[in-house]
Amino acid sequence: MRKIMLAALLAGTVATPAFAQTAGEASPFTGLRVEGLAGYDSLRSGDRDDDGADTNDDEGDESVDGIGFGVGVGYDFDLGGVVAGVEGEFMESTGEQDSSETVDGVNFTSSFEVGRDLYVGGRIGFRAAPSTLVYGKAGYTNTSIEANFAGGGDDFEFDTNVDGFRLGAGIEQLFGPNAYGKIEYRYSNYNSLDFSDDEDFETDIDLDRHQVVAGVGFRF
Repeated sequence: MRKIMLAALLAGTVATPAFAQTAGEASPFTGLRVEGLAGYDSLRSGDRDDDGADTNDDEGDESVDGIGFGVGVGYDFDLGGVVAGVEGEFMESTGEQDSSETVDGVNFTSSFEVGRDLYVGGRIGFRAAPSTLVYGKAGYTNTSIEANFAGGGDDFEFDTNVDGFRLGAGIEQLFGPNAYGKIEYRYSNYNSLDFSDDEDFETDIDLDRHQVVAGVGFRF
């Protein structure tokens, strides 16, 4: 029995340095990364009341759906218990919508198109498995919007940018020493879209965005 216990103790002593060496190896979730992104993109709008608050009236809400696609770059640091990093993105969207309605015999038409989307922020996560990272993200976002309204002999057109914040969460999975894939959900909320003209035409629209994107990338 003593021989068995001694053998087990010696085996554990020998195995300890091997584990320490594995733990000391470079983390696969660190360094510079570049990725391609694509997925579902939905920009939603709702009216605001006179005090600037969302009316929460679903009847007045509209969504412009499309496909978002673009590129991202980031740099991660493995801090032992967590992985933290900074990142940025440039994306485009196919989202656009045309509509027409008649009010008191007057035909009104409108078009709404979502343009480029910029994002810069950070993320923090933990390794759920040796090759799996679960993370959350937050940062600043800016998107461009083009719209046109016409009816009753008037034509109003504008091209503007709106600022906002983004929150999200995702899972990243390694496919090899340098390649990875990921999927994430992102929610963005923008400053209200507020514009008017000399003809007393004005509106105040609340904007938010929902995206589910997948990405494939490489680390360097």
